[in-house]
Amino acid sequence: MIWSRFTSAATQLPWSLPADASAHGPALDHHLLLNLWIALALLALAHLILFTGLLARRHSAPNHLWRIEYLPLAALALLFATLTVKAERLWAAARYTGASPTALQVEATGVQFAWYFRYPGPDATFGLTHPNLVAPGEGNPLGVDPKDPHSADDHVSSQLVLPANREVDLRLNAQDVIHGFSIPEMRLKQNAVPGQTIHLHFTPTTPGTYAILCTQLCGLGHYRMNATLRILPPDQFANWLATQQKAAQ
Repeated sequence: MIWSRFTSAATQLPWSLPADASAHGPALDHHLLLNLWIALALLALAHLILFTGLLARRHSAPNHLWRIEYLPLAALALLFATLTVKAERLWAAARYTGASPTALQVEATGVQFAWYFRYPGPDATFGLTHPNLVAPGEGNPLGVDPKDPHSADDHVSSQLVLPANREVDLRLNAQDVIHGFSIPEMRLKQNAVPGQTIHLHFTPTTPGTYAILCTQLCGLGHYRMNATLRILPPDQFANWLATQQKAAQ
C-alpha cells in the first residue's frame, strides 16, 4: 500500500514516465521504479561500505573483514537474482504467453516512411499479400491480393484505432528495413523486421490519442515516420469499424 502510493506520487514528478494507458503498464512501471530506487540506495551503500572498509583495515584484524565485504556481496547477489526473476516473469507474460483467442486482430506494417494498419473484416482472416502488388499510389500500400476472397473485407488505415479494455493481438511487419514500433503510453517497443511477423498483445485501458513512433534510424525520412493511436470506448469503436467496412466494400 505504501509503495503503491509512493509510486503514484513519483509518477507525478516533472521527470516522470509517460502516462500509463495499458493494463500491463503498472507492473512494468513498478518494477522500473523499484530498480531505480534500489540503484540509488546501493550507490549510497557502496560508499558507506568503502568508507567502513578503509576504517576497518586500520583498526580491525583481517579475519573480521568478511562482515563488511562478503556479507554485502552475498546480499547483493540475492537482491539482483530476485530482480532478475521478477523481470523474466514480466517479459514471459508479455512475450512468451500468446494472446487470448478472442483478442482483436490487427496488422501493423512499417515502410519508409509510414505505418499502415490492416483490419481483417467480418471473416476475421487477413487476405494474402504479395510484394509485387505493393502500389501505394494505387491505394494498395501493403500489396493485398484482390483475388484472395479473404481480402475483400480487409480495411487498411494510416491510423490505428482500438477499443478500450479489450486485448489486442498486433501482428508487426516491415516491408523494407528494420523499423522500431513504439507507443510509450502503451509501454510497447518492438522492432519490425523484414521477413518476420512478430506478435504483440496488450490491452489499452484509457481512451485518448497517442503517438506511434519509429525508434530505429530507418532512412532520411525517419524524423517524420509517425502515426496516431486512438483508443475509443467499445461502442464508438464498433461504430467506427462498421463505417470503415462499409467504405471498403
